[in-house]
Amino acid sequence: MAELYVVATPIGNLGDFSSRGIETLKTADLIIAEDTRVTMKLGQVFSFRARMVSCHRHNEEGKADQLAEQILSENLKAALVTDAGTPCISDPGNEVAAACIRRGIPVIPVPGCSAGIAAISASGFDAREFAFYGFLPREKKDLREKLKQIGQGVKVAVVHESPFRIVDLTRMIAEVLPDARLAVCCDLTKLHEKILYGAPQEVLERLLADEKTEKGEYCVVMDLHGVPEEKEEKPAAEISVEARLAEEISRGMTLREAQELLIEKGEKKNAVKQAALRLKKSCGAE
Repeated sequence: MAELYVVATPIGNLGDFSSRGIETLKTADLIIAEDTRVTMKLGQVFSFRARMVSCHRHNEEGKADQLAEQILSENLKAALVTDAGTPCISDPGNEVAAACIRRGIPVIPVPGCSAGIAAISASGFDAREFAFYGFLPREKKDLREKLKQIGQGVKVAVVHESPFRIVDLTRMIAEVLPDARLAVCCDLTKLHEKILYGAPQEVLERLLADEKTEKGEYCVVMDLHGVPEEKEEKPAAEISVEARLAEEISRGMTLREAQELLIEKGEKKNAVKQAALRLKKSCGAE
């Protein structure tokens, strides 16, 4: 019978691989893997040798229907895996699952490891309701706006982050959501697993002090219960750019820093520049 099994694999500790997951891969006719090289190493440990085909973010859209047709026409027991964790959750696989569903092929989950769920379980936060956002935008302006939205939503949020951007993310959280509480998890289930708890600024200082911060894989849980609700503000269009520059200067910024902040928040560069010249001329700001 044609079937697609969605199989969760270990995120680090091989002892977490379920016996059902191992058996599914051992008896599969075809394994659809994010990276066949990674899955082959897993196969060497657990002795499964099914035929493998790669399906990742860059080719999934074009291959999904083809793979579903193959599963159906050849009556295959297929297993879908990613490099680590549960497929289709911030990992490829959903296009293949959807293509199988359209053809009436049963899609059967074989649950197991998920970094986001593991992180929440060790956070100590009240996660009866939570939201998972995967990787957040890289650009500062987009990241700032996304964090603002997250802060006004569900009270526990989970994100993934690269070791090379974890400091920048935590710094932005400290700026935008200073009242949040964090559980910053690194290399969950692995030998050097660590979790940093605390206010964003506290966690940021610990990350900056650790020379090994840029190693490992990160999952960040944000407790937003302490974040105040946004008050309705007067539309920015009704406040002159000069007034907004002056307000930031009164808070301790230089004129240049105030300009950069307004541009980052979405003001047009030329409008900010002209306002700065007028402000500088009228009051001598630098």
